[in-house]
Amino acid sequence: MTRHLKKIVVVLMALALVVIAASFIYAKVINKADDEFDSSDVKDRLTTTTAASSDGVPTDADGVDGAWIIGEGSEVGYRIDESINGFDTTANGRTTGITGQFTIAGTAVTTGDFRVDMATFSSDEGRRDNAFDGRIMEVSTFPTATFVLTEPIDFDGVPADGTTITATAVGDLTLHGVTKSVTFLVEATFQSGRVGVLGQIPIVFADYDISDPSFASVRTEDNGLLEFVLIFDRA
Repeated sequence: MTRHLKKIVVVLMALALVVIAASFIYAKVINKADDEFDSSDVKDRLTTTTAASSDGVPTDADGVDGAWIIGEGSEVGYRIDESINGFDTTANGRTTGITGQFTIAGTAVTTGDFRVDMATFSSDEGRRDNAFDGRIMEVSTFPTATFVLTEPIDFDGVPADGTTITATAVGDLTLHGVTKSVTFLVEATFQSGRVGVLGQIPIVFADYDISDPSFASVRTEDNGLLEFVLIFDRA
C-alpha cells in the first residue's frame, strides 16, 4: 500500500469515527424526546389549567350529562422509534392545535368529534419538522386529522370525583387523507368538574399511505404512536 493510499484510508477511517461519534452524541445526548404521556399528566393538567366553565364536581348522572369541549392543557403527539447509524433513539413531536367535543348521556359517551391542525406539530429538531410537514405528512395537502366516535363508550357508572376509569373507544381516524376504523383504550379521570382523557393509538404508516420517514442514515420503524392527553370543560 502506497503512502498516499494509506493517508486516504486513515482520513476515511477518521471521518467514519467522527460520523459514528456524532451519531452517538445526537441519539443519546442531544435528542430529547418527551416522556410518554401518563396518568400523572392528566391529573396535573386538570389541576393546573383553568376551566372555561364549571358546574361543580360530578357526583351523579346529572353532573356529567351534556356536551364537553376541548380545554386548556390538551395535547396530541406522535412517537416513533428510530436508529441513527445503529444508535437507537426516539423521535416525537406535539401540538396543542386541537378542537372538538363529546357528549355524555347517562353513563355513556354517545358522540365525539375531534380535529387536529397538522401544521402546528413541532419537535426539538427543525429538520424533523420540515420532513414531517413535507414529504411525510404532506401537511399542505392534508392539513387536518380527525377522529369521530362510531360506538358509544359505556363507563358503567358515574365515577366519584378524582377517580379514573378505563374503557375502549372505537371510531374513524382520518390521517393523511385516509380513514380507518381504530379501537384503543382510554383512561378517563373526573376531577373538580372537569374530565381528562389519556390514550394512545398505534399507527402503521402504510395503512395511511404515509411515506417511510427513514432518510439517509436515519432509519425508523414502520409504525409509531399517536398519543394524547385531552382536557375537557363543559360546553
